[in-house]
Amino acid sequence: MWISVAIVCAVLLALILKYIFTTPGPNPFARDSREPVRGIVPRKEKNKVLKQGFVASKVPDNLDAVVIGSGIGGLGVAVLLAKVGKRVLVLEQHDRAGGCCHTFTEKGFEFDVGIHYIGDLLEHKPFRCMLDQMTNGQLQWEPLDNPYDWVVLGPPENRRRYPIYSGTTRFSQELKKCFPGEEKAIDEYIRLCKKTGRGIWFLALLKLIPSPIAKFLVYTGLCRRLSSFFEMADRSLTEVVNGLTENKDLRAVFTYIFGTYGNIPKDASFSMHSLLITHYLNGAWYPKGGATEIAYHMIPIIEKAGGAVLVRAPVNRILFNSDKEAIGVSVMKGQEEVHIHAPMVISDAGIFNTYQKLLPKELQAMPEIQKHLSFMKNGEGGLSVFVGLDGSKEELGLKANNYWIFKENNFDELVEEYMNGDKEESAKNVPLLFVASPSAKDPIWQEQNPGKSTVSLVSFANYSWFEEWKDGKVTNRSPEYKELKQAFIDSILDVVMDVFPKITRDKIEYVDAGTPITNTHYIGAPKGEIYGADHGKERFSPELNATIRPKTPLKNLYLTGQDVFLCGFAGALAGALTCGSVILKRNLHLDAIALAKRTRFMKQKGENTNNSKHKQS
Repeated sequence: MWISVAIVCAVLLALILKYIFTTPGPNPFARDSREPVRGIVPRKEKNKVLKQGFVASKVPDNLDAVVIGSGIGGLGVAVLLAKVGKRVLVLEQHDRAGGCCHTFTEKGFEFDVGIHYIGDLLEHKPFRCMLDQMTNGQLQWEPLDNPYDWVVLGPPENRRRYPIYSGTTRFSQELKKCFPGEEKAIDEYIRLCKKTGRGIWFLALLKLIPSPIAKFLVYTGLCRRLSSFFEMADRSLTEVVNGLTENKDLRAVFTYIFGTYGNIPKDASFSMHSLLITHYLNGAWYPKGGATEIAYHMIPIIEKAGGAVLVRAPVNRILFNSDKEAIGVSVMKGQEEVHIHAPMVISDAGIFNTYQKLLPKELQAMPEIQKHLSFMKNGEGGLSVFVGLDGSKEELGLKANNYWIFKENNFDELVEEYMNGDKEESAKNVPLLFVASPSAKDPIWQEQNPGKSTVSLVSFANYSWFEEWKDGKVTNRSPEYKELKQAFIDSILDVVMDVFPKITRDKIEYVDAGTPITNTHYIGAPKGEIYGADHGKERFSPELNATIRPKTPLKNLYLTGQDVFLCGFAGALAGALTCGSVILKRNLHLDAIALAKRTRFMKQKGENTNNSKHKQS
């Protein structure tokens, strides 16, 4: 019997290794495509690239693929395909490309909508090396201050502030200063986060290996045995943290960053949380020139390969032939449909939009499609407030960091009460608030906008609070909607002005809010969510991750972005990498690691050569 088990395991291991290391397809990272850095161009010049409107005559001939949606998941996979010579058309329903990486301008103030800070961008890391290649070395990153985050707990009369520093040693040292006697809990927390985060490779593996092998790993329980990520996936953040310490403020500091994926600690998977903690351990960065730089430097790569990125191009359905194979998409141009054909359709529109809105009814009803949908649920709605201010960052006390402000340290109870409450009452008592100043993070902002600053404020809001107004005109909804929105704005500004006393009402030149139904209009989020499908514990079951893969039950239709991997910029880009791996039949995750090793070697070689020349001279 044991001989049979050993043989089965050996065969299984051989098959897995084959699919991990056998790479027959082309490698997008084979050639170093970095070019000398060019300067930041004015906004009008960027818009010529980011706002290319759809007309049928702009659709390239002989397409290899059509991508629905220009978020980082859509642009990312399009760039990967373009780098191996594929002609790709990206279609965006909004009037500018970028998805949550886009910005908008009001009264001279430019606001980002989704890029607040990115981690893991040290020059030798795979994530940074990959991004450099996907933007031809043009996307530049500016490090945030250290501490990069501040956790603020409690009411004004009893407010406690805790700094979050980057650097594994500095992170723990500074926490130990704030919480003497809790050294053991802090060390164990960091150890658990690192150990759990390292197991993320197995999540990618489940989506790349053949489905029968993935299912075998799931149903035999080998997933949990082989991966620390899946071992901890069904343990809640609250459960793990409460087991480490009785100190309620320390528990809050351990869990504060749950807002970056949208689930309160008792519903959050510790595995998901561990990824965020380790993501920022080496620092936090912001794109120099603002979030638009990301899409601006990706689109030319797609165009160079013969593709295009076109906006104001709402895809209303995916086209299929009689064999249930995707053969293209239909775009609404006014009242007319324009059919665009391609041998492959890749959707960055999210699993709900793709399956429930873009498929014909008979395909929506397929048991395989319904099974996929049954695994997922909508995330919580996002609420954003955008503030334009008169004054420089020095005059307003703004720095290149973020503040996470909470009414108290009992996050689970506070947020549940808020989200389940009456909308008018909840508007007056927003329990958590993320505060950041894009203008303070961007080193060239003051050059272009002297004496002006911006602040972005983010929280959550229940979609149902605003749903009755979803069909109104987005720029002129009803007075009742505006009144509710203003109630949120006023209560949120009161908190901000208390924490940042140099920001006063007379300094505010512009303020407006985006509610969940605003998100639905501009980024196509079905329930106003900003992180795609829900990221609670259920999202990280091995069965779900072996089932929700880039390759869908319908031939030639693929998924990319947040819903196929994880939320956020890094998660959506990992979704693009996973999707590209399946399409190109090559493990691009390994290629990204090899790219980092090659980049580091070449840099060391260059440094050694320069040192040798210096000695000789």
